[in-house]
Amino acid sequence: MAPTRLKSSFIYLANAVNDLRGNWAILAVIIVPLALAASLCLLPDALNLQHQLVQTFENSAGQTISYIPAQVPLHPERPEPGPPPPLYPVWFTRFLHVLSLVITVALSLVVLCAWQRMQAGMRAPSLISEALVIYRRAIPLAPAFALIALLQLLVTIVGSALLVVPGFLVYVWLYYTRYMVVFVDRPVGFAMLAVPGFFVYVWLYFARCALVFDGRHSWHALLFSRDLMRGRFFKVATRVLVFLVVWSGYNSWAATVFVIVSLLLGPVGVMTNSIAATIFMIGLLFVVVTYSTAAFFVVAGVRLYQDLVAIASEEAAAKVHAPGSATVPLSGASA
Repeated sequence: MAPTRLKSSFIYLANAVNDLRGNWAILAVIIVPLALAASLCLLPDALNLQHQLVQTFENSAGQTISYIPAQVPLHPERPEPGPPPPLYPVWFTRFLHVLSLVITVALSLVVLCAWQRMQAGMRAPSLISEALVIYRRAIPLAPAFALIALLQLLVTIVGSALLVVPGFLVYVWLYYTRYMVVFVDRPVGFAMLAVPGFFVYVWLYFARCALVFDGRHSWHALLFSRDLMRGRFFKVATRVLVFLVVWSGYNSWAATVFVIVSLLLGPVGVMTNSIAATIFMIGLLFVVVTYSTAAFFVVAGVRLYQDLVAIASEEAAAKVHAPGSATVPLSGASA
């Protein structure tokens, strides 16, 4: 049997499209509740915006213009009223923003559980029952998945900080010595400081897959992801980078379309006093598109992870069966 090899990034993406082509209905059923919850988290922002616009129009409608004779003494100007207080406080909207990020992280867990069942060929009789089975599989894994996501974030922050400090010192030295004027006089110099964070992120990229598909928890999942990267870090990093770039490109196009739609529907929402509903529907469509594209890249990452696991297993088996790796009893030892 031919050994397993890493494929091109676009082959993984094409395979993900083919894999999910016959499972559109399941994907929609499991994504829509999360997208609806994330959109509801953004609804208070829309209500605050609507309230602010209404108050602004009411204040501007009450203003008048009049001519004052020059002989009449001027009255002291009254201070202009400040902006109206929002309907929902800032701490509440920020809490909902964090909750929307948590829902986005939970999306990857649900998609991983769904793809695990799809690969195994398991299917419930109806779509609703299949979605319930997927969520029943995901809910017990949620605490361990959240812990791995938190550890990924902490390790990425700490690791990138440890790697950025030497680079920042070199950057400061180059700045004051003027050895690289073009480099230090542009914002790209500071952008290069984010590269260490990407390296650490790639090291831990497959920890979530290790939990769902191999049952590895906590630090074991992170260490397993690190072990898979040994000897092939840059090959895997280029593929992960392509995944992120293509996904951000899709989201950029979607964001552009929805911004244009919001600009067209915004005046209609203001005139009909339904700007909150308009913003909610636009946000819901944007979240659905973002979550749908994210599902494809999660599946592509799983394909890459499974190839890495297969390669690591083949290398381990080759070491075990290599000459001199095990002691074989001699044929005349019993004589």
